[in-house]
Amino acid sequence: MEKQLSGWARAAVIILALIIGVPGAAVLTIGGVLAWRYLRPETTPEYSNIVEHFKYGSIGSEVSGLPYWVWKALPDLFPEKFNGKDLSVFGFLYETDSSGNKRDLPIGLSRRTIQGVERAWFNCALCHTGTVRENANASHQIIPAMPSNNLDLHALVTFVVEMADSPQLGPDKLIPAMRKAGAKIDWLDEQVWRFAVIPRLREALIEQRANLGPLLAYQPAWGLGRVDTFNPYKVIQFHERFEDLTDAEKIGVADFPSIFNQGPRGEKKMELHWDGNNASLQERNLSAALGAGVTEQSVDHASIGRVAEWLLNLHPPASPYRPDPVQVEAGRQIYAAHCAACHGSQGSEGYVFEGAALGKVEPNATLGADKSRLDSYTEKLRDYQLTLFKDVDGGKYRFRYFKKTDGYANLPLDGLWLRAPYLHNGSVPTLADLLLPPGQRPEAFVRGLDVLDPEKGGFEAPPCTPGQAVAAGECFDTSLRGNWNGGHEYGTDLPANDKASLLAYLLTF
Repeated sequence: MEKQLSGWARAAVIILALIIGVPGAAVLTIGGVLAWRYLRPETTPEYSNIVEHFKYGSIGSEVSGLPYWVWKALPDLFPEKFNGKDLSVFGFLYETDSSGNKRDLPIGLSRRTIQGVERAWFNCALCHTGTVRENANASHQIIPAMPSNNLDLHALVTFVVEMADSPQLGPDKLIPAMRKAGAKIDWLDEQVWRFAVIPRLREALIEQRANLGPLLAYQPAWGLGRVDTFNPYKVIQFHERFEDLTDAEKIGVADFPSIFNQGPRGEKKMELHWDGNNASLQERNLSAALGAGVTEQSVDHASIGRVAEWLLNLHPPASPYRPDPVQVEAGRQIYAAHCAACHGSQGSEGYVFEGAALGKVEPNATLGADKSRLDSYTEKLRDYQLTLFKDVDGGKYRFRYFKKTDGYANLPLDGLWLRAPYLHNGSVPTLADLLLPPGQRPEAFVRGLDVLDPEKGGFEAPPCTPGQAVAAGECFDTSLRGNWNGGHEYGTDLPANDKASLLAYLLTF
C-alpha cells in the first residue's frame, strides 16, 4: 500500500534534506548515490517453471503493497499478533526449497523492486492455492489452482490498514526491526527510509484505512477462504464512499473459486464469476488482478498472460475417492437426468463440458440462493469498470463485456472434490448436506479444515456454536447476512437410495 516515490523530484527533496550544510563535492556524491540506488528501472525475480511463476511471480501489484523488509519485520514489531509465528497466522502457505529450508516468502506474495525499494504484494496464487489431507495424520498437500481454504484475507487486510499510525511503524522502531530481520541498511539508506519511504508508507496506509475501514467494520469477518469481491474494488479503485453504497450492496462475500480448465470455459463463452457477469477470460483475469492490487499503469500483462495460458489446460488432480462402481453407475444415470444439463458431467477420460445450460446464468428467482453476492455487483460499478484501460495502450485492454445479471452461473463441477464448502458463498459444508432440504442443512459448522470427509464429500466440518472458540478453523454461522445456506434445492427430494447413488457419482468428480 506504499505509493511510489515521484522520480527525480522526490529524490531532489531527499537530497536537499540530507545535504543542508554539506559542502562541495559531497553534494554531488550523495546525489549520485541516491540516484543510482533509487531511480533504477524496476526489477522482479523470474521463474522459468510455470508453477513457481504462479506461486511467486509478480503480476505488477507490488505498487500497492508493503516494502519487503516491512513484511519481514512484522512478527518482531507485533509479537502479540504473531505469537512467535510468521504470516501463516493469516493462513499463508509456506514451502521449503530444494535444500529443505523454509522459503523466504509464502505462496501468493511476489517481489518487485520499484525505484530502489523492494516491495511485496499479492499474486493469483494467494487466493487460488489450498491444501488437502486424506486423513488427520497425513501431510498437507498443496494444490495450485484450487480455492484457498486457509487464507483469512479479512484479518490480514484489517491488520495492515490498522497499523497505519501504530508507533511500531515509526522509524525508530521499524528500521531496527528491519535490520534484525536481515536488511542491510547503511546511513544513507536510513535517511531515505526515515524521511521518504516510511512517511509515504504511512500516508498510503492511512488513505487506505479511510477507504476500507468503514466497510471492514460494517461487514462480518469474511472468514477463511472467502472474500468480498467487489466492494473493496468500489472504495479503492473508484473512490466510492462507504456511506454512499446502498444497503443491499454492502455485503458481497463469496468463496474463492477454483481456476482449473479455463480453456473450455473460454471456448464455450461460459459466463464467468459467480454471477456470470463476464464471458471474457482476459477481462476476468485483468479484473481479478486489479482486485489483487495492480493498477492500470503497473499491471504486468505478460506475466498474467503466462499464468492464463497455463490455466487453459490445467486439469485438477483426480478424485481420491473410490466409491462402489455399481452405485456410481446408478448415480450417473440420476445425474444425467437431473444435473448434467446445467453442470456438465464426469466421464472416464475427464470432465465433459457439455450441457444445454452449462455456463449460463440461472435467475436467482429460480435458484433461490443468498442474494448478497449478486446484489453487490451493481450497474454503477459496471459503468465504472467500462472506463478502465480506455486511455492505456490505445485502449487495447479496455473492459467491454461486463454486465449486471439476475442470478448465478451454472458452473462446471471439475475438481469438485477440492471445492468444499459448496454454493457460491461456501455455506454448505459437504455434498451430502447440499442434497438436504435447506432447513436440514447445518446451521453452523467449522470451515477452514483440509481433511477430506470420505462419506459426505468435502472437508471435515463438525458442528459448532457461533461465538465459541474451536480447536482449528473457524465457526461459520449461516444466520449472518451473506452466509445463508438456502437455495439450490435440486435433488433434495430424491429417495434416500437415489441420493446415496448420486453422491457416489459426485465423489468421482
